[in-house]
Amino acid sequence: MTRQQLAEQIFTKQSYLCVGLDTDIKKIPKHLLSEPDPVFAFNKAIIDATKDLCVAYKINTAFYEALGLKGWEAMEKTVRYIGDEHFKIADAKRGDIGNTSSQYAKAFFETLPFDSITVAPYMGEDSVKPFLQYEGKWAIVLGLTSNKGAEDFELQVMEDELLYEMVLKKVSEWGTDENLMFVVGATQADEFANIRKIVPSHFYLVPGVGAQGGSLKEISEKAMIADCGILVNASRAIIYASEKEDFAEEARAIAQQYQWEMKEYLSK
Repeated sequence: MTRQQLAEQIFTKQSYLCVGLDTDIKKIPKHLLSEPDPVFAFNKAIIDATKDLCVAYKINTAFYEALGLKGWEAMEKTVRYIGDEHFKIADAKRGDIGNTSSQYAKAFFETLPFDSITVAPYMGEDSVKPFLQYEGKWAIVLGLTSNKGAEDFELQVMEDELLYEMVLKKVSEWGTDENLMFVVGATQADEFANIRKIVPSHFYLVPGVGAQGGSLKEISEKAMIADCGILVNASRAIIYASEKEDFAEEARAIAQQYQWEMKEYLSK
């Protein structure tokens, strides 16, 4: 999916919501466990209930890989079921020496039809570049994350700047705002103005809204640009809105609340 296509989806749907399909088989409603593929059955219901309210889905691959072959099959069925109208993110946080990253890129961009993959940049340029060789595909590079451990490296001062600032500057030289995005955690809202100065035109994938406490209003005010430039991810707050048979309806209700609020910010 190109940037223009993504922006068109955002303004057509009046939404920049990304629904995180971080599906834990231990947390899905019990009545689905009798299904031949419980994880896919859950995901399909969530997708059907939210597809008109969001522009992207993020699949955290760890929840699927942990289930072995059945999990991988559920992931493949899910990403194919999503289709081409939505921006599909493999939240895999890959990044290795060049020939290995090339295989990861092939796995997620050729064997599986993802539009993007999250990438850890700390092994340098040759670990990221293979993901940037596919037209219409994106590398979403970890910039400043929401977790407490961000203080261990990302927020450390290196000479006269923070490490994450160095990462943003360097990585932005490897691609363009047409194939590179950055992960910026919602709980780091105070840093958004500074990040926009460093990478002013790139899209950001923003996790941490909802269960982790990030403010959609604050993010939107500080990070939005002309073609929106942000995808705000909500996972647990939406997909686990109910543990009962009405889980899909409740998921839709929460997604609708996000979409209503996003519509307000997009109209300003």
